[in-house]
Amino acid sequence: MMIVIRWRDMKKSPTPSRKEISHERILDAATRAIRRSGYAGTGVADIMKEAGLTHGGFYAHFESRDALLAEAADRAGQQTVATLRQFVEAAPPAERYRTLVAAYLSRAHADLVESGCPVAAVGSEMPRQAPEVRHAATRRIKDMIDLVASASPGKGTPGGQAQALSATATMVGALIIARAVDDPKLADAMLESALHHLAG
Repeated sequence: MMIVIRWRDMKKSPTPSRKEISHERILDAATRAIRRSGYAGTGVADIMKEAGLTHGGFYAHFESRDALLAEAADRAGQQTVATLRQFVEAAPPAERYRTLVAAYLSRAHADLVESGCPVAAVGSEMPRQAPEVRHAATRRIKDMIDLVASASPGKGTPGGQAQALSATATMVGALIIARAVDDPKLADAMLESALHHLAG
């Protein structure tokens, strides 16, 4: 199954101000940058350049680099959950869990680092981030676990939450390894094995 990244639009005013438009451009650039280059490799100057804005205008939008990273972490996580929710809602009830897992573990998702799951892209960096960045990322990780739980065959059972935690960890881990290796056959086998393990 191919994953088509179609993010839900953020709620915006009907006629956004120039400042709001610039803020969104900076945030969009930052969400791509953290996935592509990691938190450590994401600099304010590069983000502003990618957004087509001057470095000096940054502090009109964010108090600090950490404030930007926190908002970017929140947005990136929100985008991933919204995309996966689209797959879940489009599937028949009996197929929702498998559809979610297959979408996450698809080759297309593995190849879309800049717009894919931020947990798989930068999760290992989180312990070294500022508290507000970790808080934003944690909030969205919980949302992802909740979505997996809501689609899970074990929904509402005593072991349902544990099943969702295990499935989320397996999905993220498999995606990280598939992206890490330079052997396409091994990468595909990792994704397929995790899919088979989780959804048969």
